[in-house]
Amino acid sequence: MSEDTRSFAAPPEAGPEGGDLLPEHESRLRGTLAGLVRNRLALFGLLVLGTLLVVGVFGSWLAPAHPTAVDIPNRLAPPSLDSPFGTDHLGRDVFSRVLVGARVSLQVAAIAVGISLVAGVTLGLIAGYYGRLVDDVIMRLMDVLFAFPAILLAIAILGVLGPTMTNAMIAVGIVFTPIFARVTRGSVLSVREETYVRAARSLGASDLRLIRLHILPNVMAPIIVQASVSLAFAILIEAALSFLGLGVQPPNPSWGRMLLDGRDVLRQAWWVTFFPGLAIFFTVAAFNFVGDALRDVLDPRQRSVIESRGRA
Repeated sequence: MSEDTRSFAAPPEAGPEGGDLLPEHESRLRGTLAGLVRNRLALFGLLVLGTLLVVGVFGSWLAPAHPTAVDIPNRLAPPSLDSPFGTDHLGRDVFSRVLVGARVSLQVAAIAVGISLVAGVTLGLIAGYYGRLVDDVIMRLMDVLFAFPAILLAIAILGVLGPTMTNAMIAVGIVFTPIFARVTRGSVLSVREETYVRAARSLGASDLRLIRLHILPNVMAPIIVQASVSLAFAILIEAALSFLGLGVQPPNPSWGRMLLDGRDVLRQAWWVTFFPGLAIFFTVAAFNFVGDALRDVLDPRQRSVIESRGRA
């Protein structure tokens, strides 16, 4: 296909290869970032997530003590200057375990959502683009997965694969795959009939090229929003699986595992469960704040309102 054909077939939103569209994309990126910054809750969420990212990368160096070091004489010590979050039933420093546990929770959430993102978007693109029998088969399979509650499906998968962190990521990824498939399929159904897609098809563009350059770039907004929301739920499911003993295995620290460890000493040592629970709360809230703001900014109707306010 010639350059003239590509310039005629490609929509302004796709911008597959032309350098002339780069300023427009940069402008949209700046507009999205500006919309997030103007939203106070989103800004708070970004700060929390940025802090968690730093903690997740450098938690092992920031921790004042080894997260698995046992110190029985100092077991269940209350928060102090030496141990800001106290110690657990084995004398392990809770603050250090919360710091190192951040890496585990973020890693499980990111990889699990990445698995579901790739699988779900691929299935959604195929189902929405080809339709008919292909659509029916794929979406009925997704409906079967949707019929199971998320946590029960994850438990069933781990019951087959075994309780490890790697299997927990696979299980959570499978749980969220139908969500991305449905979101992608719904967007593709509306985009595939647009004028620029039909024009590119009439000029001989292959299905792969149509999907890659004309459809996928124009359905990314709802996928990005769904990914940010799914990260929050992935952290909750990972914590629930670890609390049930099916996720991260001891002695490795995990926020959910720490809740399990502090369950039996909750009345006499509240800090063992309070601080990892607080970390889960702030992380999930931060992802939800950013997800809500992204939905408002990336929604064309909301974007027009935001831009009109900015010009005013």
